[in-house]
Amino acid sequence: MSTNVLRTADGWWVVLGDRAVPVDTKAVTTAELLADRPAVREAAASGEPGTPVVDLVALSPVTTPCRVVAQMVNYRSHARDSGFKGDIPPAFFRKASGSVSGPGDAVVRPSHVKFLDYEIELGLVMGAPLPVGTVVEEGDLPSYVAGLVITNDVSAREVQLTKTQFYESKSYPTFTPTGPHLTLLEPEDFTHLLDLRLKLSVNGELRQDRTLADMIVRPAKALTLLARFQTLDAGDLLLTGTPGGTALKAPPKAVEKIGALLPPAVKWKAFFKSQAKNPHYLNPGDVITATIATPDGRIDLGEQRTPVAAAN
Repeated sequence: MSTNVLRTADGWWVVLGDRAVPVDTKAVTTAELLADRPAVREAAASGEPGTPVVDLVALSPVTTPCRVVAQMVNYRSHARDSGFKGDIPPAFFRKASGSVSGPGDAVVRPSHVKFLDYEIELGLVMGAPLPVGTVVEEGDLPSYVAGLVITNDVSAREVQLTKTQFYESKSYPTFTPTGPHLTLLEPEDFTHLLDLRLKLSVNGELRQDRTLADMIVRPAKALTLLARFQTLDAGDLLLTGTPGGTALKAPPKAVEKIGALLPPAVKWKAFFKSQAKNPHYLNPGDVITATIATPDGRIDLGEQRTPVAAAN
């Protein structure tokens, strides 16, 4: 069975129901913790009464600096929302690790951003080096992936679209809420990955709800494709794409064809004028709730609850 680990300012904790037991480790980084799995197992089996989880303030269980890589348009439902037809070529982009924040920290909307969007994503936390040229089969996943985290690939849409700039639009501080749990997997847990259901709500309204069965390029294949050009190390993070249901959706085909005839400045001005009527973009005061779990609770990454705030 999987093991849930929390990170706080005081160290690492194994979560056992509503209690948490401290891990006796000198590990500071995620990579160091993953190298000390015996200490995690010892804490899980200790029988200590522990501390109420509600009394702990969770930090991101993925420590930085690290590599943060993301897959683009990797769920069929998101592809439909985005106007894609036919085969979707696999694509990756990088996010600054300075965007990683805790599971309860506010998502801060920069002052120049009006169209702030959410994207719940399953994060794979690497447990071993992935050298360039590695081919990962399904059965090899436990050798490379140590655990899972909830992530939210927060996006400044006007920066992303007008500049075709993924790195900037998704890398502002607090744009990758991560956690609360680092869910460490045992080899037998990997056969249950497709049962994981991703759910994201804003102010209690369900916006995204899909299982990994909707995924186009699954983790083993994604790691193989990524390893054609990118090395990963223990503690690095791969975001595996988001399901449909984001605020941003492709315009109707007729509108898209007309827009293609317009100068870029005119096209984007018209597009964002129409988007201003869309109530699903994030605003200060909103609260985003995200969960990822299997129906039977065998794998449960906890609940991420992040308010949205305006930049000072």
